[in-house]
Amino acid sequence: MGKELRLKQQYFFVACSIADIVKRYKRLHSSFEALPDKVAIQLNDTHPAIAVAELMRVLIDEELLDWDAAWSITERTVAYTNHTLMPEALERWPVAMFERLLPRHLQIIYEINLRFLRRVQTRWPGEPDRMRRMSIIEEGPKKQIRMAHLATVGAHSVNGVAKLHTELIKSQLLTDFYELWPERFNNKTNGVTPRRWILHANPRLTRVISARIGPSWIDRDLSGLQALLAYSDDDSLLQDLIRVKQENKRDLARLVAERIGVQLNPRAMFVTQVKRIHEYKRQLLACLQIVSQYLKLKRGAADDETPRVYVFAGKAAPGYAMAKLHIRLLNDVASVVNGDPMMQGRLAVAFVPNYGVSLAECIIPASEVSLQISTAGTEASGTSNMKLALNGALTIGTLDGANVEIRDAVGHENFFLFGLTTPQVAELRASYNPLAFIDRSPALEEAIDLIASGFFSLGDRDRFKPIVDHLRQRDHYLVCADFDEYIAAEARAARAYENPRDWARRSLFNIVGASAFSSDNTIRQYAQEIWGIEPTKTDLDCVSVGPVRGK
Repeated sequence: MGKELRLKQQYFFVACSIADIVKRYKRLHSSFEALPDKVAIQLNDTHPAIAVAELMRVLIDEELLDWDAAWSITERTVAYTNHTLMPEALERWPVAMFERLLPRHLQIIYEINLRFLRRVQTRWPGEPDRMRRMSIIEEGPKKQIRMAHLATVGAHSVNGVAKLHTELIKSQLLTDFYELWPERFNNKTNGVTPRRWILHANPRLTRVISARIGPSWIDRDLSGLQALLAYSDDDSLLQDLIRVKQENKRDLARLVAERIGVQLNPRAMFVTQVKRIHEYKRQLLACLQIVSQYLKLKRGAADDETPRVYVFAGKAAPGYAMAKLHIRLLNDVASVVNGDPMMQGRLAVAFVPNYGVSLAECIIPASEVSLQISTAGTEASGTSNMKLALNGALTIGTLDGANVEIRDAVGHENFFLFGLTTPQVAELRASYNPLAFIDRSPALEEAIDLIASGFFSLGDRDRFKPIVDHLRQRDHYLVCADFDEYIAAEARAARAYENPRDWARRSLFNIVGASAFSSDNTIRQYAQEIWGIEPTKTDLDCVSVGPVRGK
């Protein structure tokens, strides 16, 4: 029933949008020849991919165009953005469900597929396996419609949202389609809006920047922030950056105390992982490191005494049981750590509930270390990595998603890199045995054993058994393989944090480097390279960069 409701919702929104588009277009035009010049339909992942069949239905059944004319218009109007490599987001709908709910659309999809496969057969005669791989209809005991294939076939442009992601689309996800239509594939790296994530969220930082380089830096592509590089050794600016971060940390500490009753030490290094809860994003890896750090402190054998605060926030999909178990583990670990008098002022963990933009606006300006630790080759882009760097956080991250471009932009020395690369992940998975990595890492073995013992679950050994068993037996996202390198990267960050001036200087390079990831620039690329439109000129010469709200 839930799946059926989802399909109904997707079709409802698509049908309403296309009906509105057609109604507006017909007010000024008597034929549909100019539709691709006046309208751009950008598919945001596979969820609205039914738009290809719906536009065809409207043009053929309601506007009485012949197939070839309707297909030419549809193909030139629609473009497809792929946002994820995760199979669960590449939707497949049962043919039987389509037949029951959208019978006419199923007829149209079958016709699209028939004509498409003829083209594939002409290009690669005698390759039935390729035709099977490329077909919009996935054969099997229960036939399914591959919505990513429908979107790719029905669009004139297919783009990823980070350079690495786009390359993986071409080399792994849609390889056959890239061979057929290389000209359709392009990259549009994500961006974030500086109005929300600096001006509104961080007015203190806004004032510090404007005091040095004037208010014009908040232009359309944030390139004005490059002027800050002239102040990279200016003690006054670096002290201001330290002060701003400290004040933002105090604000977050008050919020966390009010919401969940956890006391955070504002002088500690604030380490943040705020994003959707998913196994590939590896909140579990961060949790295991916290357990290891806790044990070191308990023994008095920590490599350093840098106080640490770990802040987590995010939501899991309603039916994602393992992700929800990870949330419970983080909260249980937090309860033990925060309740231990030995940890007071030295180590604290906060999972702040009900994550949303308003909460992010408090967490991100206060963050000093940004955890972007997904398994290489799994994250499409990420945007929390951009928001955090733009607010001066230094990244501990893998070479995944937009991390690759962020590291190049902010300077390799201002990014704490660790972990397997995408080719190494693929190579290791072919013969991966997590126990081999657990056996060679005493810290990892000790952390897993402590969780398995029921230490964090009031003696209940079964509560986190699925997590422990998965780590020991399968570990699909290679948490065990990357653990030791992650521990070392986190320790490097802690040592660097002990030099406040140097840390502030690294923070400055992150702010300047992350200016490349403005959504204004991203949208301009979509407009120029996919939609074929130019911005409207206005009389506005500047925008206000004053604080939107007091802090």
